[in-house]
Amino acid sequence: MQTVVLSGQQGRAVAAEQLRSAIRGGEFLPAERLVETELAERFGVTRSALRAALGDLATEGMIEHVPNKGARVRVVTVDEAVVITEVRRELEALCAAKATELASDADLDALGVLGERMQDAVAAGDPVRYSELNKELHERIRVLSGQPVAQDLLGRLNGQLVRHRFRLALRPERPSQSIHEHLAIIDALRARDADAARAAVQAHLTSVIGALRATPEQPL
Repeated sequence: MQTVVLSGQQGRAVAAEQLRSAIRGGEFLPAERLVETELAERFGVTRSALRAALGDLATEGMIEHVPNKGARVRVVTVDEAVVITEVRRELEALCAAKATELASDADLDALGVLGERMQDAVAAGDPVRYSELNKELHERIRVLSGQPVAQDLLGRLNGQLVRHRFRLALRPERPSQSIHEHLAIIDALRARDADAARAAVQAHLTSVIGALRATPEQPL
């Protein structure tokens, strides 16, 4: 049976989304070279479609082209991560405020359950699980906001922060600090208090910025 190889805009979209997902999931590390032939075969697309997808992700800041070496996952410094998080702080605060207006009671109850699962992960000393739930909480709030432009921008920004998110998640003291910040966000949302939700998100991401600034650069 002949394998279907996607080309054109369809192949470009498929390759971009799969590569985006792989980078966000930590499958490709910062500075890791992206080999066109291997990726085209893996994603089932033509080389030209793969190149177009790489161009899209370069525009989004997820990869970079190095002269005479090709494409690689972009290296984001701590200083860059701080700047990105400052922008993220304002967008996520907007999403939280909007979610207090648009989320259903069932949606907000589900956030309460998620908060309990986050507490269980902290109590069990499971930082990886806590990090996964942390990501899920922020994603749910973005969806509940009904703000597609903010969602798109945040998706691009967060894609650049994978390395730093993993490093923060594995710091022993971080989950016990941030769980209270996350619960404050959930409480404000469930109270449908837009101002409190906005303030809680800003306080949380200000704390993240502080943690980033206290993290030394590591050679790759």
